[in-house]
Amino acid sequence: MGFRFMSVGAFIALLGVAFGAFGAHGLKAILSEHMLEVFHTGVRYQMYHAFGLIVSGGAFVLYQLKHFRWATWSFLTGIMLFSGSLYVMSLTGIRWLGAITPLGGVFFIAGWLLLALGFWKLAKPQTSS
Repeated sequence: MGFRFMSVGAFIALLGVAFGAFGAHGLKAILSEHMLEVFHTGVRYQMYHAFGLIVSGGAFVLYQLKHFRWATWSFLTGIMLFSGSLYVMSLTGIRWLGAITPLGGVFFIAGWLLLALGFWKLAKPQTSS
């Protein structure tokens, strides 16, 4: 499962680069400056959290902690909700999708919290009985 998440994270980063190039070159003449910035915000957060997916997936491979597994799911869900809503909103003009974006942000925060808690648990000295 961890290696799959790492692979998905790498693929999502690949898509982030492609979407960024598409936004910079293909959408510049089509979208307003504001909507182009909205699109690029989606790309930026997709890239940040693709790396989070790769790190949490790798940590899960190494340590098999549920914190890392749930962090990966949180990052993936956050990318779909946050970046996905921004992409659709900027390309279609459907503004109510902006209400979904903060929910994706909550998943991002949860992912980083779970990742931190997992590493904190690993750093805690283990006592033997």
